[in-house]
Amino acid sequence: MVLRRVCVFCGSSPGRSPEYAAAAAALGRALAGSGIELVFGGGKVGLMGALADAALAQGGRVHGVIPHALVRKELAHPGVTTSTVVDTMHQRKQQMADLADGFIALPGGMGTLDELCEVLTWAQLGLHDKPVGLLNARNYFAGFLAQLDHACQEGLLRPEHRAMLQVAGDPAALLAAMEGYRPPQSQKWITRRDV
Repeated sequence: MVLRRVCVFCGSSPGRSPEYAAAAAALGRALAGSGIELVFGGGKVGLMGALADAALAQGGRVHGVIPHALVRKELAHPGVTTSTVVDTMHQRKQQMADLADGFIALPGGMGTLDELCEVLTWAQLGLHDKPVGLLNARNYFAGFLAQLDHACQEGLLRPEHRAMLQVAGDPAALLAAMEGYRPPQSQKWITRRDV
């Protein structure tokens, strides 16, 4: 799979550990160094800011997608290559998904988990066949991954759907896994035409 643009979900806070910002910056540099455009939530703060700053400093292209309400709060990153301003958070997620060839989640809070779970659900339903990855800095997602494994054990998540999520601790390994991703060939419940 060719990755021309990757959407990254991550926190608007930096978190307690400096390792989170370091991981965000490493991913930004890796994307730029690979010629992959970064698509992200458009913010200048927290891990979003560290990610975008690093990609831009490496000469990468960065596309921010941000709602009007956050622009009014002066949270928009001023240095992005391209910016799309939308009306709602739902439009933001859809626009980012439409632009991207794949998705990566860095540490973050409820918004990040919401975005991650939504693109995984869309993949499970067959609405897209794009790779989804976690950059598991400081093993941040250990509890989330354990929950997915528990859902499989309880018969509430198919193993082939659990396997859709690519996980690595460093950007190069994650991007390589995503480029080699092949979607499961299981029965699709719905198609894009149905929604």
